[in-house]
Amino acid sequence: MKKIVVAGGGVLGSQIAFQAAYCGFDVTVWLRSKGSIGRTQPKLDHLKAVYTETIEKMATPEGQTPATWARGIADYESFDKDACLAAVERAYTGLKLELDMKKAVKDADLVIESMAEDIKQKDAFYTALAPLLPEKTVIVTNSSTLLPSKLAKFTGRPEKFLSLHFANSIWKNNTAEIMAQPKTDAKYFDAIMDFAKEIRMIPLPVRKEKAGYLLNSMLIPLLFSGMDLYVNGISDPESIDKAWTLGTGAPKGPFRILDTVGLTTAYNIVQMYVKIPPFLAPYNFKGMSKMLKEYIDAGKLGMSSGEGFYKYR
Repeated sequence: MKKIVVAGGGVLGSQIAFQAAYCGFDVTVWLRSKGSIGRTQPKLDHLKAVYTETIEKMATPEGQTPATWARGIADYESFDKDACLAAVERAYTGLKLELDMKKAVKDADLVIESMAEDIKQKDAFYTALAPLLPEKTVIVTNSSTLLPSKLAKFTGRPEKFLSLHFANSIWKNNTAEIMAQPKTDAKYFDAIMDFAKEIRMIPLPVRKEKAGYLLNSMLIPLLFSGMDLYVNGISDPESIDKAWTLGTGAPKGPFRILDTVGLTTAYNIVQMYVKIPPFLAPYNFKGMSKMLKEYIDAGKLGMSSGEGFYKYR
């Protein structure tokens, strides 16, 4: 695989694109509108700065600890600061943003879909994409919550379709969960495992289809529990985070994690549960939905906007 197309330039889409370009792949980001370019380019600018700053730190004694080393950027034993900085510059200048879907995917080896957690949007995307793809193209979804079997029928090539799910801040948290659906051909599962390694991820096979994969099956209940405590008036975000970080030694609590993931993504996930009758719902999903929408409407989207539950500027 050489030519990669990332569909969507959100928080994770931009990270996936930058990481693949950093590792030497020819990467195009397909976007739906000119407005999307205006939202995506600042993310790429930010990633260039983050990678550069991280590499500079990795060259210092303070940056050469297990807690601070960015495994997605380089191995400790073979770290070459100048080579890494040159790779960042090549990635930044080589990344292409494209609005024309047909042009973007005309010679794609791999399409990585990283769009909103909305099955109607994904259905429309795959339906439009299917007739434009070369025979060779493999498609993966980065969906955090939707099973690939729910999407496979829209792709026109279910045997070449599976999930490839990344953690946030992939230059540091370099895991990739690879999950097939019943119609995925095993050779494409193996090909995506290899691709994950080539972009410096640690591939984690998910051997049975599971909403939430490995990480989010554990993480989402934590985020729901934190928000539930907040919207029910039990405590405030900072105190809830302190209870988790000081009590477990974890670096971030649920609200810091939500700011990192992005509140729009959190809102879209919560929307999947708001229709559950209150007497059956394990959490106050309607309260979470209302709270998140208020933050989003106020422009508080998390780290990407400079403010969410915390301020970053």
